[in-house]
Amino acid sequence: MKLISLLEGLKYSCPGNMDVEITDIIFDSRKVVKGCAFVCLCGSSVDSHAFAQQAADAGAAAIIAQHEVEVKGVPVVYVKNTRYAMAVMSAAYFGHPADQIRVVGITGTKGKTTTSYMIRSILECAGIKTGLIGTIGTVIGDEVIQTNNTTPESYDVQRYLRRMADSGCKAAVIEASSIGLKDHRVSGFTFDIGLFTNFSPDHIGGNEHKTLEEYMQCKNMLFKQCRTGVINIDDENYKGIIEGHTCEIETYGFREEAGLRASGERLISRPGYLGVHFDLCGQLNFGVDVDIPGHFSVYNALAAVAVCRHFDVTQQNIIDGLNTVKVKGRVEPVPVPGNYTLLIDYAHNALSMANILETLREYKPNRLICMFGAGGNRARSRRYEMGETSGNMADLSVITADNSRYEDVMDIIEDIKVGLSKTKGEYVVIPDRKEAIKYCMEIAEDGDIIVLAGKGHEDYQEIRGVKYHLDEREVIADIINKTI
Repeated sequence: MKLISLLEGLKYSCPGNMDVEITDIIFDSRKVVKGCAFVCLCGSSVDSHAFAQQAADAGAAAIIAQHEVEVKGVPVVYVKNTRYAMAVMSAAYFGHPADQIRVVGITGTKGKTTTSYMIRSILECAGIKTGLIGTIGTVIGDEVIQTNNTTPESYDVQRYLRRMADSGCKAAVIEASSIGLKDHRVSGFTFDIGLFTNFSPDHIGGNEHKTLEEYMQCKNMLFKQCRTGVINIDDENYKGIIEGHTCEIETYGFREEAGLRASGERLISRPGYLGVHFDLCGQLNFGVDVDIPGHFSVYNALAAVAVCRHFDVTQQNIIDGLNTVKVKGRVEPVPVPGNYTLLIDYAHNALSMANILETLREYKPNRLICMFGAGGNRARSRRYEMGETSGNMADLSVITADNSRYEDVMDIIEDIKVGLSKTKGEYVVIPDRKEAIKYCMEIAEDGDIIVLAGKGHEDYQEIRGVKYHLDEREVIADIINKTI
């Protein structure tokens, strides 16, 4: 594709030849290939403008920059923001795949992953093949592609959308994180639907957001880039989220003024199944069961239905989709032979642990058992808080390893015990995670709920910088089959 065609729709200046053929778009100088356009990105630790000449020497046919660079031999295109430029160029390079499938973007502090899977479950029950891009990875059919970020770089977003369109997907759901929006990873196209779940303080400081206001402004960007905005009207911050919006706005929630409402919420509980029932009111009127526990699942399901009603789905598709949805590592039930419930969840800090334990306590278990560890090379205060939370909220805490990284697991456990010591909670220490899981299953009694917290969708354990395979579902199966 010609360079001038890739730049269509962008404001730029280029004193050089624009009629050059571009073979690819590259933003990592180590991966430059002959004939590519090299995009210089300003990162938190590295400014790749410094590698512009190196990229040209390695075969780049053009350089895209946002501040002056000294480059000889190839044209330099200057733009205001190279991240935005890369998004526009990537969309053109891959043939604008978002014009061929309907794309839903989800932003919010919590619930993005679960809601995206609920949307996919409903749509696929209706025969609408749907791809996902988010925290657990990129899903295209039965293939799951691991990604490093909730929202990948714009080049990868467009590449995945192209693969989805080519494989027959008619819809795609993207978790549009605040950082992803800030860095223009989902720029270059218009979302059919933008969804807002909720807003609370998070991702402030470090290399993320400078202030809470900036965090909100980044989420606000989605509603200037979609045709229809679907908003949780119960969240007190929703007005700030949609300020200056350019889309049509629809609402959902429990409040009477919501376009799609929930009422009649009640818990559903039996061994191996913890869910919730509620009735849809307003734009739709019928009852649904959700195969994920807790009040928060009602909001996620309501959001999913508010999106899916814009597709060709039936009432039965919605009922079936919500009653069978499974989200890997998010309050995920794992079948066991006993009369108890075993769940895997990604809760890996005090807040998420408190949320899951509070939710599970509502189901009035015989005992609530929480197995968890804490990540190495992270703030020690997080470990104290996790220990104190589990000690206060669980009947039994089983302390074990998580991703200890470059720390000694016993040092991490000692920090967790500092928090536990502030409570009256019972606990045991079993450093080996497989043995800890086995212990939980061996002591399980009728009516217990056991949550294996921390790993969630991860299928590895990082020790001394090495990632070892560890999928808790496989471990549970091995224990049941008595191979562990």
